[in-house]
Amino acid sequence: MKLKPEDLDKIRQRMKSTSSLREGAGKARVNVHLGTCGIASGAREILKAFLDAKAEAGAQDVLITTSGCAGLCNKEPMATIELAGEAPVKYIELTPEKVRRIFKEHVLGGRAVAEYALALGSERIS
Repeated sequence: MKLKPEDLDKIRQRMKSTSSLREGAGKARVNVHLGTCGIASGAREILKAFLDAKAEAGAQDVLITTSGCAGLCNKEPMATIELAGEAPVKYIELTPEKVRRIFKEHVLGGRAVAEYALALGSERIS
């Protein structure tokens, strides 16, 4: 597969947002759990919904990542939201509609959406 100039630009932008989050310039990290159980439950659609919400908001300071199984297969699809300096929140049984609300209220607004949340986690942005 040959890379095109626009592919390289996308990679550069993605890497820039990753390093800025590590350096403390990032506002938030959204981690969509993409284990086998998550994928079977629709986690790819959830990832797309978060990416779309980020693009619509122009939120360059939000990093969207993926990980494997979070260990609660019956609660998939799941995502963990981490805001700098705050305990992460794990959201369960997500839908694209829930994602839009979580992105607006929690990621952008700083207020967790309690009715979609399972718990506070131990993962943190340092």
